[in-house]
Amino acid sequence: MKASRTLIFILSVFLLLGVAWLAFPAEGLSVGSMELRFPSYQEDRLGPEEELDVDAFLEQVSKSFEMNVSATLRDSLDFFHDYLSSNPNRIYLPNDDYTYFDSMFYLFDHAQSDKKIYRVVHYGDSQIEMDRITSVLRQRLQELFGGSGPNMIPAIQRVSSISVSQSYSGGLTRYTVYGDSTTRRAPHSRYGVMTQFSQTNGQSNISFYKSKHSQALDKVKQISKVSLLFGNNSENFKATLKADTMKFDPLVCETKEKVGLLEWELPVNINRGTLSLQGNAEVYAVMLDGDYGVAIDNIPLRGCSGTIFTRINKEVMQKSFELTNTRLIILQFGGNRMPSIYNSKSISNYMDEIDRQIDYFKEVAPQATLLFIGPADMGKSYNGRIGTWKGLPELNDSLRSTALRNEIAYWDMFHVMGGEGSMAQYVKHKPALAGPDYIHFTFRGAQEIGDDLAKSLITYYNFYKFRQTLPDYIDPTKYFNE
Repeated sequence: MKASRTLIFILSVFLLLGVAWLAFPAEGLSVGSMELRFPSYQEDRLGPEEELDVDAFLEQVSKSFEMNVSATLRDSLDFFHDYLSSNPNRIYLPNDDYTYFDSMFYLFDHAQSDKKIYRVVHYGDSQIEMDRITSVLRQRLQELFGGSGPNMIPAIQRVSSISVSQSYSGGLTRYTVYGDSTTRRAPHSRYGVMTQFSQTNGQSNISFYKSKHSQALDKVKQISKVSLLFGNNSENFKATLKADTMKFDPLVCETKEKVGLLEWELPVNINRGTLSLQGNAEVYAVMLDGDYGVAIDNIPLRGCSGTIFTRINKEVMQKSFELTNTRLIILQFGGNRMPSIYNSKSISNYMDEIDRQIDYFKEVAPQATLLFIGPADMGKSYNGRIGTWKGLPELNDSLRSTALRNEIAYWDMFHVMGGEGSMAQYVKHKPALAGPDYIHFTFRGAQEIGDDLAKSLITYYNFYKFRQTLPDYIDPTKYFNE
């Protein structure tokens, strides 16, 4: 081949590559089941990504919850006005109703004097497994309102917790409403508040032990009250508690109950205990509590997008929430739906499902306040760069709109942690605040998020208390509607 033809061929190849570089979309092209990628002019123009300074951002978030303790009345009003109306770390309230949490705070405030335990139930996906995030929220609220213990646990625990150790023996069989192919499904829908139950037949034992995990916080180690939530039991079903060296007389349920509750008040905090059950019953939960105050229950559902609750028997749920004095239900979901989000229609379909779950909880727990927590940022590789999953910002915005439209509160975890691209920086942070899957927080990262959630909720409590000190001539409604 002549040299001139070789040169023309080489120049033609470069020309074609140049045209492809100019025209090829940065996001690639989908051809059937294949995705074609090519370096593009659009991608080259993006330049280096602006990286989030995680430490500076977290410090900024923390400061956003702080109010000058020596502030004047006007300064305090301005702080709360700005926080409720424009702080990106706030809890979004339906209709901007700043009294949304008032009835709940009133009960929490009087729990110790009224000798009550009021429960907060935290449902979520794998972000809250092992009691992550929930454990920090529990510690902070129990420091403020009283209460202790790891709180609600299932009879059989498949995922270990940092806050309590447990085991079981005898005739117990676990059934769950949600899980992989290895989990059993019941021939009915009486799964209960933990979305699972354990059927006990004959004789069985449920044992628990004070946590020795390095991440366990102080309050979870103080257990002085044990309760058993059960139902559909045989007549004369009985439970006996042995706690440390103390053994208590059996508590007997003489009649069949759709949902029943047995309770043991202990004279001191204990290190370990065993519930021995005799007869047949569906065990919905064991509660390991402490002094009067609040209990915050951790109920993780790995792989769940929060659309399974309507499969659970309403009567069992309603009676359980009533017996356990549940006053706040937190729903933390969204991330697991991302792999099936392709467009706005996919998001709209998901919102329809979330609508039904919210309606369900309003029906089975009319006495409870509802709070939805959206997904964290999630990282995915695009052309060698880790970026936010496409569709996640729109999904987060849609979840917030759906929650508010249904008149429940919303906490925007996606923006609290820094928004788009933040997950990649959480992974790079030293020490790491998120794992190499670019989805899950590490213990340290979960602690940061749990602390921010607690601080945000406590800010609303502080505003509730502040309004009680206002002179009669100040009308908060007029001020906060300005």
